[in-house]
Amino acid sequence: MTEGGNHVAEEGVTAGKDAVPAGVPAEEEDGEDGEEEKKVNGDSRVEEQAAAPGAPEVEFVHPEGGWGWVVMLAAMWCNGSVFGISNAFGILFLALQREFGSEGDVDLGFKTALVGSLAMGMIFFCSPIVSVFTDILGCRVTAVGGAAVGLVGLLASSFVTSLGPLYFTYGIVFAGGCSFAYQPSLVILGHYFKKRLGMVNGIVTAGSSLFTIILPLVLSYLLEKVGLHNTMRVLCILMFVVMLAGFTYKPLLPVKSSKTRTGRRCPPLSQIFNLNIWKSLGYRIWAFGIPAALYGYFVPYVHLMKHVEERFGPDTSKEVLLMCIGITSCLGRLIFGWVADYVDGVNKVYLQVTSFFVIGLMSMMIPLCNVFGGLIAVCLLMGLFDGCFISIMAPIAFELVGADDVSQAIGFLLGLMSVPMTVGPPIAGFLRDRLGSYNVAFYLAGIPPIVGGALLCLIPWVEARRKRKEEALTKDQGVTEKMVEHEKAQEAARSRSGETVL
Repeated sequence: MTEGGNHVAEEGVTAGKDAVPAGVPAEEEDGEDGEEEKKVNGDSRVEEQAAAPGAPEVEFVHPEGGWGWVVMLAAMWCNGSVFGISNAFGILFLALQREFGSEGDVDLGFKTALVGSLAMGMIFFCSPIVSVFTDILGCRVTAVGGAAVGLVGLLASSFVTSLGPLYFTYGIVFAGGCSFAYQPSLVILGHYFKKRLGMVNGIVTAGSSLFTIILPLVLSYLLEKVGLHNTMRVLCILMFVVMLAGFTYKPLLPVKSSKTRTGRRCPPLSQIFNLNIWKSLGYRIWAFGIPAALYGYFVPYVHLMKHVEERFGPDTSKEVLLMCIGITSCLGRLIFGWVADYVDGVNKVYLQVTSFFVIGLMSMMIPLCNVFGGLIAVCLLMGLFDGCFISIMAPIAFELVGADDVSQAIGFLLGLMSVPMTVGPPIAGFLRDRLGSYNVAFYLAGIPPIVGGALLCLIPWVEARRKRKEEALTKDQGVTEKMVEHEKAQEAARSRSGETVL
């Protein structure tokens, strides 16, 4: 499942350009306001030191390890818990239908799928809001508070007796808390790593693949032994550990004081909502092409288990399919991430286009597989290119908007992605309820990735045209500057000849 890329950690790297070394105390301010500036809700931050006139600017030095390894493991657990539970919803989907469904309910598939899709959509929908909270409150407070809310939502979900309350407890409260816990776990990595940031991000995001491999087997065992409600209470342990992990997010990067004359720490509105990113036509195509490709993306994660049960019987080892997706997704992130970074001449956008084409074709292949081994092959390929899609989101964002605007660019993108993530699976469930099988649902789920991928093909052409215009403009400016310099030189020569005559 997509985690939104590894972009957010880079936010701390760019902030370090105007920073002071870790551990160097800032100038103390007079009065109580200075103390409040240094401690924001328990999140100790290093204030930016006022540079002496004429003094050279000192850059922040990342530890590249030390306590950062503990932070990395904590972030990995958070990533794995949040998206591992979401990716394994197909197992919970069957249990929810057995627990709360009735034979006369013709819309059971639609209603049950809405629980999982609403949760996944909520995680992405909150991303722009979480960015603002992280900037104001800091990583530690945002992550711990979000994990606590998610824990309450998941615990409340274990006591419900119908599907209706789950839309709120699981789909909104639990998922919203997960969003607030997840994003700071990536931001904090930029406080501890710079040279090793790519490797650390790869390890952290591999947590979701690891949990996707393990959780389906664990959930199947727990559902069989202790039932649905107790299984959800066991999952609360994961969220409790995520809350404890948030306490390890000790910030190191200095922050520029955003205090207003009234003493408040609210940043300016232009800083919260950066509209400069929308000036890039390439980004606009990317920001709307990605969501267009994702209307069928989450459908296999929700409905594949039910489809296998109907096609091959309830005793089939359907959990193996989710394990295959998790294994090859982890491999895909490593392989395609390396290809995008180190293979010359590779266009990252075309890699993402290829991944969408393959994912769309594999979704259409699911109903055609009459042998379980064929489904395994489909899931292996789907997971491999899912990893490709995830691993190159951040590099593409950097190329389209630059390092300074990348955080907000991805935040807006994730917010737009919440719509297809929420809408796709319930539509597939509705089609299953009306048509009696998932065949049409999977065929239709393969169309949006292909259409969205075709739309993304415009980006290289748009970006090439933009670069040509910038080069022409730069060339014209260079010619103009040379002409001005030439005229100045002539005027200087004439003034010197006049002085000689005098």
